[in-house]
Amino acid sequence: MNVQEIMNSLEAKHPGEKEYLQAVHEVLESVKDLYNENPQYQAAKIIERVVEPDRILTFKVSWLDDKGEVQVNLGYRIQFNGAIGPYKGGLRFHPSVNLSILKFLGFEQIFKNALTTLPMGGGKGGSDFNPKGKSDAEIMRFCQAFMLELWQLIGPDTDVPAGDIGVGGREIGYLYGMYKKLAKEHTGVLTGKGSGWGGSLMRPEATGYGDVYFAQEMLATKGDSFKGKIVAISGFGNVAWGAAQKATELGAKVVAISGPDGYVHIPNGMTNEMIDYMLELRASNNDIVAPMAQEFQGVTFHAGKKPWELKVDIALPCATQNELNGPDAQKLVDNGCILVGEGANMPSTEEAIDIFLKNKILFSPGKASNAGGVATSGLEMSQNSARYNWSAEEVDAKLHRIMKDIHAACVKYGTQPDGYVNYVKGANIAGFVKVADAMLDLGVI
Repeated sequence: MNVQEIMNSLEAKHPGEKEYLQAVHEVLESVKDLYNENPQYQAAKIIERVVEPDRILTFKVSWLDDKGEVQVNLGYRIQFNGAIGPYKGGLRFHPSVNLSILKFLGFEQIFKNALTTLPMGGGKGGSDFNPKGKSDAEIMRFCQAFMLELWQLIGPDTDVPAGDIGVGGREIGYLYGMYKKLAKEHTGVLTGKGSGWGGSLMRPEATGYGDVYFAQEMLATKGDSFKGKIVAISGFGNVAWGAAQKATELGAKVVAISGPDGYVHIPNGMTNEMIDYMLELRASNNDIVAPMAQEFQGVTFHAGKKPWELKVDIALPCATQNELNGPDAQKLVDNGCILVGEGANMPSTEEAIDIFLKNKILFSPGKASNAGGVATSGLEMSQNSARYNWSAEEVDAKLHRIMKDIHAACVKYGTQPDGYVNYVKGANIAGFVKVADAMLDLGVI
C-alpha cells in the first residue's frame, strides 16, 4: 500500500472533504506496515473498500415552523461499513453538518465500534437543521419529517442511529415516536431512548465516564492515578459533563470547561454544584459558559480563549473536531501536561497529535477513549433484544470493563520497542484487523 497514492486518488474523487480525508490518512499511516505484510488484505482490496461508504443517503426534509412557513433542510445517513454488525452511529443536527464531516465521523465509527468488541458496524447521519432557538413544537415537527424520510432505511438488525450534537433525549423521543407510528412496532431501532421506554441507564454520562476510565488505565501504566491531578476539559455537553463528574469523583481537580464563547477558569476545582449547573446551562439552549463566572465566586471567564493555555496535568478535549491545534498542543507540553484523552471525535489536529507523540506523553485518540458512548448504546441494543433492563451499577461495570479491554488492545498493537505506547497506532490497528478479517470472511460484496 502506498499511502500517498491512495490519498491522491481520494482527494481527486472527494475534493474539499478535509475532515474525511484527515481521518482516512491517520488510519492508513497506522496500518500500512501491517497491511503490506498481509497479502490477503491487498488481494481483497480491503483498503480500497473500507475507505468508501457502502452507501450515502441524502434527502430533503420539509417542515412547518411555528409561523406556518415552510422550511427545508438537508438530511443524511451514511451507512459506512457493516462487516461486523448493523450500522451504528449517531445523528447530528447542527448548521455545520456536511458530507465531509459525516463521512469522517462514519469512518471513525467503524473502528471505534470494532474496538468495543460488540457486533456493530459503522455509520453516521444528521442534518444542517439547527435546534437552537427552536420551540419544542418546531423540533418535534422537524424530527417527524426527518424520520418520515429515514424510517424505511433503518431497523434493529439493519441500522441503529443514536444521538450526537443537537440530538439528545428530546429529539430521540420525537424521532422514535414517529418511527414507531410508521413501522407499527416497538423495537430497538434507536439508542439514547428514555429509560422508561427502552433506554439504558448511564447513557448520557457514558462517553465522558469512558474517557476518564481510559485515561485511568493509561495513568496506571505509569503507576499513577487521577488523585490530585489538575484537569482541563473543553466543551460542556454530555461528554464534558460526564468527564468532569467522574474525574472529580476520582480525586482530580477540574479547573476549566469551555464553550464557543471561551472558557471559565475554576482555580479551586469544580464542585458538584457546578457540575449540576452545567446541565442548567445546556438546558438554557445557549452555547455559552460565561454565566458560570457570574454564578460562582472565584470563577473567571476568558472570552475567545481555549483552556489549553492553562498549566494542567491532564487535558480532556470533549467539544468538537480539530479544536486543539499545534500551538495548543505545544502549550500543553511546555506546561508539563502528562496526558491528553480525546473525549470528542478527532478533536486534535494532525499537527497536535504529532507533537504529543514526539514528546511521548500519554495520548489517546477519540476512536479509543471516546468509545464509551457507543459501547453503552450497544449495551442498550442488547437490553432491547433481551427485553430486559440492567441497573446503573451493572451498566457502569460493563462500560468500565469494555474501556479496560480497549486499552489492552491498544497496548497490544501500539507498544513500541522503547516501551512507549502509541495509542493512535494501537487503536487503528486493533480496529482495522477486526473489520478487515470480517470482510475477508464475508467475501467481496
